[in-house]
Amino acid sequence: MSSTELPGAQAVAAAAAPTVSAVRVAEGERLRPVALPGLTLSVRSRPADRTGLPPALFVHGLGGSSQNWSALMPLLTDVVAPEAVDLPGFGDSPPPDDGNYSVTGHARAVIRLLDSGDRGPVHLFGNSLGGAVATRVAAVRPDLVRTLTLISPALPEWRVQRSAAPTALLAVPGVAPLFARLTKDWTAEQRTRGVMALCYGDPARVSDEGFRNAVAEMERRLELPYFWDAMARSARGVVDAYTLGGQHGLWRQAERVLAPTQLVYGGRDRLVSYRMARRASAAFRDARLLTLPDAGHVAMMEYPEAVAQAFRELLDDCGGS
Repeated sequence: MSSTELPGAQAVAAAAAPTVSAVRVAEGERLRPVALPGLTLSVRSRPADRTGLPPALFVHGLGGSSQNWSALMPLLTDVVAPEAVDLPGFGDSPPPDDGNYSVTGHARAVIRLLDSGDRGPVHLFGNSLGGAVATRVAAVRPDLVRTLTLISPALPEWRVQRSAAPTALLAVPGVAPLFARLTKDWTAEQRTRGVMALCYGDPARVSDEGFRNAVAEMERRLELPYFWDAMARSARGVVDAYTLGGQHGLWRQAERVLAPTQLVYGGRDRLVSYRMARRASAAFRDARLLTLPDAGHVAMMEYPEAVAQAFRELLDDCGGS
């Protein structure tokens, strides 16, 4: 089933909510809208330490936003000019006009962003869904990608972990609105704790300030009239991508990637199996692997220093640019 078939999407997407809280922008960050044909993308950036550094673009996962990269970006401003995008329907980016939340649709959005700013080639980072998106971008537009860094990329698994099943269920028509009704009395704090338990290897690593910021972001998201629609359609897009075969299959596209690739997998990941690290290392032709035994699904948030160091080593392997 196509990820563009959810009924009433255009009406939902058009129901903009003028009272939604503002997105948090950390000190030193800048958030700007980029208007493109059929969509508007919000881009979060940090100034590089000096001019002339190569650009980097960071792509978040399902239910995430550009804020997922706020811990990593400051650690790399001496080697890249970092920007993180809110995919359509997430963060501060409104839904796309065509309602296309497939992996291909998100990849097209990233490609349009890079083409519009003439920023390629970039050092491209992706986490989870963003990892699948980045893989597709690197495969179909190698001219846009200098290096590829994938953190727990959502690449097809024959046997999905049981803890990932609820996320996959969001792809089933009707489940997202049903879940929204069943959990309408849950507080933003309860929801945030649930997400962190699923995504972090050790949620206790989250600081009090980090938790408060995550709760505030959850409250903001729940105010968006298209929140559940974007989640359901994007989850369906991942499931659809898992079932594609031939040249459009994600593993086949991984084999086509020419860019030097850094893979990062967490030993406590409850969404993308740690056992997929070996297959990914074999699929990408120029791959390096970092395994973090205590990390969960979002290593760039849990262990940003380790991820930054792995990227620096990738840069060194590639001649420092």
